[in-house]
Amino acid sequence: MTTLGTPLSPSATRVMLLGSGELGKEVLIALQRLGVETIAVDRYDNAPGQQVAHHARTITMSDPAQLQALVEAERPHLVVPEIEAIATPVLQALEAAGVVRVVPTARAARLTMDREGIRRLAAETLGLPTSPYQFCDSLAELQAAIDAGIGYPCIVKPVMSSSGKGQSKIDGPADVQTAWDYAMAGGRVGPGRIIVEGFIDFDYEITQLTVRAMGADGQIETHFCDPIGHVQVSGDYVESWQPHPMTPAALAESRRIAKAVTDDLGMGHDGQPSGLGLYGVELFVKGDQVWFSEVSPRPHDTGMVTMITQWQNEFELHARAILGLPVSTTLKSPGASAVIYGGVDAHGIVFDGVDDALRVPNSEVRLFGKPESFTKRRMGVALVHDADVDVARTQAKLAASKVKPRKA
Repeated sequence: MTTLGTPLSPSATRVMLLGSGELGKEVLIALQRLGVETIAVDRYDNAPGQQVAHHARTITMSDPAQLQALVEAERPHLVVPEIEAIATPVLQALEAAGVVRVVPTARAARLTMDREGIRRLAAETLGLPTSPYQFCDSLAELQAAIDAGIGYPCIVKPVMSSSGKGQSKIDGPADVQTAWDYAMAGGRVGPGRIIVEGFIDFDYEITQLTVRAMGADGQIETHFCDPIGHVQVSGDYVESWQPHPMTPAALAESRRIAKAVTDDLGMGHDGQPSGLGLYGVELFVKGDQVWFSEVSPRPHDTGMVTMITQWQNEFELHARAILGLPVSTTLKSPGASAVIYGGVDAHGIVFDGVDDALRVPNSEVRLFGKPESFTKRRMGVALVHDADVDVARTQAKLAASKVKPRKA
């Protein structure tokens, strides 16, 4: 039996989110609807999630001393990492000492914060199909890896980055230096290690949202959402839709891979199954063949489409699962999402055309409330449901195009 308290009282169930962007904001809202007291942490003031949480805290989450001091001062029941740039060894130590429970686990947060940890787990420990890859610490090592078998074309990414930063495709020898420099500039913790991957000629890529939730018998059950198709530009999502059509064999293999990865990430520090919550597993698909790409132990940006397609969206699923509550991944309607970019570099921008966007049939708009806009910063998303997913995609892009951000 799960017991939930009353916010801002001694009985409160307190949850701290590390990272409070647009995804964290929706998780916080879902938690508050269940009567949870929320603490939103981010690296800058007035982040989207901080605007709706009971408490807002601003620290450098990659600083071990700052992170430990905050967790020990607040003493939340659960700590939920919503970004990768976190001092995860501190979380592991606090979890092992019984100070706090980390969602899904501190080990999962550590392994998935850099591409090396999760790729080695998937390919070398679990034996799952992935693209060929090498890790490199210099331009010379990158060139040697390509020459030794990775070949052209190939993909270069920093081992620690997010939203496609530092990621590029190398089509031939003339691109190697440029790709290396771009990766060095795009790493989340400055210049460092990169991964070079052989290019897979896939038909499409999907996100398989996977939920580990407590069953009625007290055992952990794995649930799957319908597959989400998406388009990425330079590694950053620009549109997504659900469901994406797949062959039965490809769907079964996608879920086999997703369960294998999440089962392993769900193991606690004591070797016991835990790891409740939602995971976004990214996969490449060609015919019936499926390759593992990446996994996030938290709601996924491509999964924002579930705000219009599922009875319980990915944020509600995450909130329910981490609290030990039952979940349902039932599809409500096919639908699609399309990103609304900032378009300008400015603070406190305004948005014209929201009324025009909402005149698109079956549409919704979410504006995230980020205090600062950049030309290619995701500032909102348009959502459309329709019985025909192709119609939903077209209409979502239309709705997004009608929102016009500008300087105030």
